[in-house]
Amino acid sequence: MRPHISLDVRDVAKSVAFYEKVFGVKPQKQVADYAKFDLKAPALNFSLVSSTRNVSVVDHLGLEVETVEEIADWKARLQREGILERVEDNIVCCFARQDKLWFTDPDGNAWEIFTVHEQLEVTGRLSQTGCCVPKQGGAHEQATCGA
Repeated sequence: MRPHISLDVRDVAKSVAFYEKVFGVKPQKQVADYAKFDLKAPALNFSLVSSTRNVSVVDHLGLEVETVEEIADWKARLQREGILERVEDNIVCCFARQDKLWFTDPDGNAWEIFTVHEQLEVTGRLSQTGCCVPKQGGAHEQATCGA
């Protein structure tokens, strides 16, 4: 199984250039108003569609990886490409202890690459956990995660 995500974007070419940096590959298909990344690692069918209406709005998107070594590889790539915005090491967020990397695409969609070290007990509401969560427009709160 492989998930498919299709995002409405303002500028397909600009978004393709950005996501080539993120994934380290060129799209499998690209025309002026459409592009598709057929990714094996992470296993993802990811497309970009030109839109004159509102762009896609999500809380945030994420890719979970299995190991801290994979986080280190992603960190190196995102830093090399100049798109890494924030690193969160060994934080408690979303009722889990994890490492996270954050970046934002050209249309303001926040992304996290993360690995979970351990699941924690679910207590109370997520909004009361002190999690670092993306704000509207891709900017991130600098909350005290795990507070």
